[in-house]
Amino acid sequence: MLNRIFALLFLIILSPIFLIVIITIVIEDGFPFFFIQKRVGINYTFFNIYKFRSMKKNTPNVATHLLINPDQYLFKIGKFIRKTSLDELPNLINIIKGEMVFVGPRPALYNQYDLMEYRVATGVYKLKPGVTGWAQINGRDDITIEKKVQLEEEYLFTKSLLFDFEIIFKTFKNVIFSKGVRH
Repeated sequence: MLNRIFALLFLIILSPIFLIVIITIVIEDGFPFFFIQKRVGINYTFFNIYKFRSMKKNTPNVATHLLINPDQYLFKIGKFIRKTSLDELPNLINIIKGEMVFVGPRPALYNQYDLMEYRVATGVYKLKPGVTGWAQINGRDDITIEKKVQLEEEYLFTKSLLFDFEIIFKTFKNVIFSKGVRH
């Protein structure tokens, strides 16, 4: 419940930034400004994640690391939106809806079977997905799926409010310095 209250509060506070991002996306690449994609939630359930669109409309619907030269699909402001993680702000909507929390494993794409296989084997699939997580601050795009799930499993067994605050603090630090962001 606390996640939902804070998400609503942040949504209200950050609404001017939302508006600026929406306007820049629409001016540069038109509608829609949201990217909505099927993701895997807690206990292998599915939900639609909301993100600001940072890639052109004709981009294949696969994980970015599977694209050949993903930069070719980013529009100009999209690169900035990704680098600053502004594309993740609409995840607040998912938190308000109860589909996500602030800290947890990033939700897998519906077709990332390899990632989900590891998460089921380690019990990580029992966690509600988060906007940020232990794996995100320890490598994000620069670590293997196996390492990512190992870090998520560590979080599963050591999670606490204090640990969540540490992850959130380190997330802001990583965003400021664009640590671990490849595309």
